[in-house]
Amino acid sequence: MSIAEHAWCATTPKRHAPDDASVLKSVGSALDVLECFAVDNELGVSDIARRLGVAKSTAHRLLTTLVSRGFVEQDPHSGLYRLGLHLFELGQLAHARNELRHVAMPVLRQVHVATGLTVNFGVPDGPDIVFLERLENRDGVRILGHFGRRLPAHTTSSGKVIAAFNPTTYAARVASGFPPRVTGTVRSEADWQRQVDQARRVGYAVSSNESFEGSSSVAVPVLNRRVAVASVSVFGPTAVIEPEIERLVPLLTAASRRISKNLND
Repeated sequence: MSIAEHAWCATTPKRHAPDDASVLKSVGSALDVLECFAVDNELGVSDIARRLGVAKSTAHRLLTTLVSRGFVEQDPHSGLYRLGLHLFELGQLAHARNELRHVAMPVLRQVHVATGLTVNFGVPDGPDIVFLERLENRDGVRILGHFGRRLPAHTTSSGKVIAAFNPTTYAARVASGFPPRVTGTVRSEADWQRQVDQARRVGYAVSSNESFEGSSSVAVPVLNRRVAVASVSVFGPTAVIEPEIERLVPLLTAASRRISKNLND
């Protein structure tokens, strides 16, 4: 699988709202429409109707409502729909206002300068890791860009090291299984437990050809009251990362400790 494929984690279980009177089904249906675009850039009314299991007229009404609020927009030539700019605006606000990211950014920039490698700041979300921030390598070659912002925890060094110090993340991944991504991906609970235990013992985790072929990463946890709330990792070609692990781990560990300290100041 190339880096340019599967920008979104298609293996993430669909989130279901609780079946009670406090949940508005119409809102849930609208959100279901938006999630259809997590994998595809553009979709038609029939595509949405088929994926949601609703009538085309219902899908059309939902899309029309979302278009009127700027969450979705329609291509005037093809008639297909895509995510709208207002959704982008709200996403940017959520990103900018995230306190954890705000605390981490000065430290992440220091790691970026010191290593010249791509630096990722990941947080757990159910069975996955979402990378809130990414500072690309300094040679001008964008390895990841916007791809791989959400990945299954078992395919990343960040997921392993967070799970080592966060029982909720560990259990969520076990419950969701271990679908293979590339050749080196963890494929069983026994292997998952072994690698998580190893990360807990040494304080860091390595992912080698597990999320993208030919690429590796090393990550350390960011702890808050002894629970991992995030990770700091560096990513790059396997031939570059693996020989540098012994040098990178102390640097990343010092960075994570500074972030943890700033969280509690």
